[in-house]
Amino acid sequence: MSETIFAPSSGSGRAGVAVLRISGPQAADALGSLTARPPPEPRQAVLTALHDPDSGELLDRGLVVWFPSPNSFTGEDVAELHLHGSHAVVAAVLDALSRQPGCVPAEPGAFTRRAFEAGKLDLAEVEGLADLIAAETATQRRQALRQLDGGLSKRIGDWRDRLARHLAHLEAAIDFPDEDLPAELESEASADISRIRDEMVQDLGAAPVGERLRDGVEIAILGPPNAGKSSLLNALAKREVAIVAETAGTTRDVVEVRLDLEGYPVTIADTAGLRAAEEGTLDPVEAEGIRRSRARAETADLKLIVFDATKAFDPEVLALADADTLLCLNKTDLLPGRLPSLAGHATIALSVKDGTGLTDLISALSRTVAGRLTKAATTPLLTRVRHRRAVEDAIAALERSTIATLPELAAEDLRLALRALGRVVGQVDVEDLLDVIFREFCIGK
Repeated sequence: MSETIFAPSSGSGRAGVAVLRISGPQAADALGSLTARPPPEPRQAVLTALHDPDSGELLDRGLVVWFPSPNSFTGEDVAELHLHGSHAVVAAVLDALSRQPGCVPAEPGAFTRRAFEAGKLDLAEVEGLADLIAAETATQRRQALRQLDGGLSKRIGDWRDRLARHLAHLEAAIDFPDEDLPAELESEASADISRIRDEMVQDLGAAPVGERLRDGVEIAILGPPNAGKSSLLNALAKREVAIVAETAGTTRDVVEVRLDLEGYPVTIADTAGLRAAEEGTLDPVEAEGIRRSRARAETADLKLIVFDATKAFDPEVLALADADTLLCLNKTDLLPGRLPSLAGHATIALSVKDGTGLTDLISALSRTVAGRLTKAATTPLLTRVRHRRAVEDAIAALERSTIATLPELAAEDLRLALRALGRVVGQVDVEDLLDVIFREFCIGK
């Protein structure tokens, strides 16, 4: 932490305002070299001229905000420069800062890393901040804000506090067998450990929802060649994403586009048309495209199968339909009469050409996606694989503790559960346990 770091905190490119951040022990000196004055009053924006410290050339006039340690994002002295957002201004100020003693350009994530190490954010909150910056939809924003505000950390903290208390009682019974500890402690601890385990299992069941909300629901558009899959992708994306042509087999690879579907993140993939090889008529590239289409069908969260309503339905393609499938009959504008039916399957009548049925399809997709992600509205979700694995390890440890034949083994399993939960928030130490022991049992008195 001896180095002072600096970097733009706003986006690149031309803008009305650019924000540069300086953090570290030399922040005041670096700021003074540009302004020739001491830092302003804390958290007050002051209009100041900035000059090159070597040549004295005027670089810009902007707002300077000073955040003295420890009341800053990183816990260090921090200065923010709100400048005009041209590349020339930003480059000149960055160059001037690079020539100041002890100042180095910040690496990616360096400011947040210092905030974590200063205890301003725990690891789950750091991840929430990263997710908030990357959020593309309203539901992603809400989930990220809950995590940044400590929703997940409080849940983990509650489990850790309760387990630490039970472990403290158990350690006291092991170390001081002659003490008259309350007999009901063991039964209460056992019951609460079971409740904690059940709460973890419940949250673990919601983990796929959190992960999907963060990464986006995967939707694969499937169907025979020339059914209108690529045209449908373009219509949903409202731009030309995929090539559309009358020639069968135009789409050779999976074409993806990320969309905001009424507040929910989705990734829609257009795939190669599915058809069987007839007497070796498929070239190797199209055959590989079909293989990839089938592979995507197996991994997608939702399948959208599109048929040409004017042609016979391929039974092999129809066989891909399951509970996670929406069926569409496209090109209905070419059928003036009654639409064909798919026995046992509800369908959405569609004409991508004139837009008929697109609203119904989007509504059906939105309802389906929302139904999968309803828990995201209120639950402090486990949003990453590492969260899920840590909770799985904690559950396994708690289950072992309940069948342990010796109190020493049960205590070790509780410690392992605490350590696993500590990995989620980046707090793995024994001080919490010592504090509980000293406070509740006054050992050594």
